[in-house]
Amino acid sequence: MSLGHPPAEIAIDEVLVRGLLAEQFPEHASGSLELVGEGWDNVIYRLDRQFSIRLPRREVAAQLIRNEQRCLTLLAPRLPLPVPVPIHAGRPGAGYPWPWSICQWFDGERASASPPADLHEAAETLAAFVNALHVPAPDDAPVNAVRGGPQSDRIERITKRIVDVGAAGRLLGHDAAGLVVRYRALASAPEWLGPAVWLHGDLHASNLLTRNGRLSAVIDFGDITSGDPATDLAVAWIVLDEPARGHFRRLVDRDEATWTRAQAWALSFAVFYLDSAGTDSVMGLMGERTLAQVLAS
Repeated sequence: MSLGHPPAEIAIDEVLVRGLLAEQFPEHASGSLELVGEGWDNVIYRLDRQFSIRLPRREVAAQLIRNEQRCLTLLAPRLPLPVPVPIHAGRPGAGYPWPWSICQWFDGERASASPPADLHEAAETLAAFVNALHVPAPDDAPVNAVRGGPQSDRIERITKRIVDVGAAGRLLGHDAAGLVVRYRALASAPEWLGPAVWLHGDLHASNLLTRNGRLSAVIDFGDITSGDPATDLAVAWIVLDEPARGHFRRLVDRDEATWTRAQAWALSFAVFYLDSAGTDSVMGLMGERTLAQVLAS
């Protein structure tokens, strides 16, 4: 079964958003509103050209907003790229049941649509970001059941996903059995024995912004968690080519096992992205590119 696009559990429109603003942040109640998009977890409005409003569209996403509100204020000062620190933390109201946020708006394009012009420079920017982010996290860091953990917890689930996506004809002609062998070999690398570090959790090209051809911001920290840094290092196959990836690897300076686990994460992400190609063409293209990079390594 394809990942698909989960249905919204509540209708979010301009009337609801203005009601929340009038009730909780009246200074913004008369501002201009523009619906920007609706993702898996959130509906995004642009407010007064300066701010973004993130509203969960599913109950499961409400905790993700809480995590962003709690953690980004702590992490942002140490990060070398702008991140969407909540300016206002909204609460349930006006018939809306979950927390929501008003953040700064970042001009730019998603890197999945407008890739960095210089991948060598992008490797340096990404390395500086993950090096700053990947420091030991406190015991009360958010827990994410599907990101940051050991590959041993994922092998059977990812193997089944590869087989299912292959059976549905979404592996671009690649042999599912061969990909399973490749994934299992990568996933057998020794597990992370270091401290659990802060993770973005979903560091892919659609959560990176570019402006004038350069990486300019990192967005959507809903999957923020702690654990194995390999989870985020998969970005090297999602965004970079082989030469830039080598430069990134030298700057990040992690051990061979971590790099191998990162490639396992990248392969599994590629399969997830390909599985959603029917409902999200940009994600599908990202999966195609990521898989090609993994298989070329």
